[in-house]
Amino acid sequence: MRCPFCGFAESKVIDSRAAEEGNSIRRRRECLSCVKRFTTYEVVEELPLMVIKKDGRRAIFDRGKLLNGLLRACEKRPIPLAVIEKIAEQVEKESRNNMEREITTRQIGEMVMEQLKEIDQVAYVRFASVYRQFADINNFMSELELLMKQGSKEKL
Repeated sequence: MRCPFCGFAESKVIDSRAAEEGNSIRRRRECLSCVKRFTTYEVVEELPLMVIKKDGRRAIFDRGKLLNGLLRACEKRPIPLAVIEKIAEQVEKESRNNMEREITTRQIGEMVMEQLKEIDQVAYVRFASVYRQFADINNFMSELELLMKQGSKEKL
């Protein structure tokens, strides 16, 4: 890091902490030549997470799309926005921690449904109906029956 005052190429780090933005680091540095202090902000560079669509196309993971799908599924339900955002955050975090640079939409959908099932069954069914693309009422009913069986087992 070059000193902004004298241009010397070496400095020492005096203090280091996370910046307010969350994904950057604020460092106080001291020039080894002129002994003046200055601040640098370093951003952690993340590799993009690629999503493999059902038709084989690849796209960069977009948290906004995930949030929109969750918002539609949770519309008019008593689910706080903070909970919806937390689901999206957990799914993204789990996807990135997978150590794979690519993830399928199927894996993302399964993670979302797993979270929604515990929070709100109506939102779960709404999300599942779009995600699983139920072809007819029989597919929809079989999913509801499965959900009802699991719910009765949990009550026992």
